[in-house]
Amino acid sequence: MKKNESSFKRCLRSLFALAVFAAAPALVRPQTPRTAEDFNNRGVTRQGQGDLDGAIEDYTKAITLKDRPLIIAAAYNNRANARLKKNDFDGAIADYTSAIELLPGDFENYYNRAIALALKNDHDAAIADFTKVISLAPKVSIAYDDRGNSKRAKGDIDGAIADYTKAIEINPKRSTPFYNRGAALQAHGKVNEAINDYSSALELAPKFVDAYINRAQARQSLKDYPGAIADYSAALDLRPDAGVFYGRGTAHQSAGELIAAANDYSKAIEMNQNFAQAYANRAVVETLQGKKEQARVDFEKAFALDPSLRGPLKEFVEQRLNKSRP
Repeated sequence: MKKNESSFKRCLRSLFALAVFAAAPALVRPQTPRTAEDFNNRGVTRQGQGDLDGAIEDYTKAITLKDRPLIIAAAYNNRANARLKKNDFDGAIADYTSAIELLPGDFENYYNRAIALALKNDHDAAIADFTKVISLAPKVSIAYDDRGNSKRAKGDIDGAIADYTKAIEINPKRSTPFYNRGAALQAHGKVNEAINDYSSALELAPKFVDAYINRAQARQSLKDYPGAIADYSAALDLRPDAGVFYGRGTAHQSAGELIAAANDYSKAIEMNQNFAQAYANRAVVETLQGKKEQARVDFEKAFALDPSLRGPLKEFVEQRLNKSRP
């Protein structure tokens, strides 16, 4: 059976870290800002309150005023951070570039620009900026981690694994590089090694939901259904999700536990009533249980939601469901 693509791709995907660096606000802020530093500081306050447009307005005012390069660069960097939160990648990249021109030795602006470039899927440029960060600050482990993400996005799995390994060497107490390396190893077919890395990530971060999900998928691929079910269950305890209920259902189904599988598909459908594959899988289980009328209803619902499922399931429906039908 085809898995729930959107949910499972999301689970497998390593999200780029958005820990962008921002200038710290001053301890004392005047009621009416006058200087570039005043406007920058008020922008930081507004951004912290969720007022991105107000923050951008203040950063823009700060940039128009004369002040030390450090202050103006901070305003550019902070305006870029606000634009990044609004998914204005081009605006953010332009502002980070302006900050870099003012302070070319500051690795933080290169890192922030790399994140924006990666989110824009310009991974070659992102890799160049992460590499610059590493040249300026070789002990910043997150730069290796995120450069590995961009390399993996380009299909350079070996290069990604090398970067994740370096990130782990620099800071073995961060869970994310273990998780990312596990995903890269899994993509390389090294499933047991991937499981080890997911386990290491979970030792460091016991509530790392995606690590449970990925380890569940890896264990399921090795036909360790009890292990997979346990990991899906741990993920669901932390974050109920239709895709994870579906995944656990497939593990139960593969283990021959049809009642548990049907229950999980039903829970997935309760959370997402347009989950075509869950209807299809529940229909298969219902057919195997002899609940043919229920199965027909579920198959038709699945095919209505996703007509592409009809072809792969045609033979099963004809042989197992319609065979004895008058």
